[in-house]
Amino acid sequence: MMLSLSRRWVANAPKTNFIAPKILNRSLHLAPPFLLDDYIPRYMTLSSRDAAKKRSLAYEKTGMCLIGEKAKVNTIAPHFGEEPCIQGHNGSGSVFMSGCNMRCIFCQNYDIAHQRNGMDLTPEELGDWYIKLQEVGKVHNINIVTPEHVVPQVALSILHARDQGLTVPIVYNTSSFDSIASLQLMDGLVDIYLADFKVWKPSTSKRLLKADDYAATARESIKVMHAQVGDLCFTGDGIAKKGLLIRHLVMPGKEDEGAEIMEFLANEVSTDCFINIMEQYHPDAHVGKPKRAKSDGKEEKQEVRYADINRAVNAQEISSIRKAAEDAGLWRFNDPPGHDGFAI
Repeated sequence: MMLSLSRRWVANAPKTNFIAPKILNRSLHLAPPFLLDDYIPRYMTLSSRDAAKKRSLAYEKTGMCLIGEKAKVNTIAPHFGEEPCIQGHNGSGSVFMSGCNMRCIFCQNYDIAHQRNGMDLTPEELGDWYIKLQEVGKVHNINIVTPEHVVPQVALSILHARDQGLTVPIVYNTSSFDSIASLQLMDGLVDIYLADFKVWKPSTSKRLLKADDYAATARESIKVMHAQVGDLCFTGDGIAKKGLLIRHLVMPGKEDEGAEIMEFLANEVSTDCFINIMEQYHPDAHVGKPKRAKSDGKEEKQEVRYADINRAVNAQEISSIRKAAEDAGLWRFNDPPGHDGFAI
């Protein structure tokens, strides 16, 4: 009788009390089969209802981002052009997505982001490539570059790869022009957010990024990213394993905006944010291209487009933003390791 009562109590006991936290992790079987059909791209929700309808009809098949149901991938390979803590010794397993949900006129990867080049892959095929990078390439992580416009496909690919044995961290390499719905979909799937914060003023982002709400969106998105993964942390040998890494590309004449970005990160995200102040900007894409000739027949001096940013950044602009970051309380920077010589 006592045994029967014990069994009855166990059968009727609340099961939630016995579930270990790790059992609640995302798995392949939690992804809804209608994920791709139910997802609304950000470009359809950026403006008024009429404008959104017009744009959605115009991009019904390929979208502003030039991508259809399958993800179009430009390059898959171990990559050694990232931060040292991301690339490590074996490289970062970079997966460069074709297309983009932005139209930066200075895009440093114009041939990838603005042109539809590459191979069309299903989420399962994409996930199999992650496994190949891990097993054959021995990379430190899977670095998905510009995934904002293919979030459902990427989410499914990660779930598939984990079901097949993927163990290395997932890096979500983004412009930060993400919707909250996208980031919620990636919650639990991403280990490291590698997030850009490009410019601060709406007038600047409207002119240079073709998105006047960029900064507001980036602020919102970066807060969500940080809430999910926290500040960047490392393995014992200095490889990033989880957290948020912020990139800011220094732009010619925009150091005041860079200072605003650093203030925001320190005051509203964390003073422990890991920051990469990048100085490799160079005129590209539409910058420096000749302006269209006037039709009045008069000969005038040839002018170029976006002349104000048609140059490299200088040391003063870089140091100004670094100082603003330090003054705001930020202290973790992507600096090369210093040394006073070599130990022999």
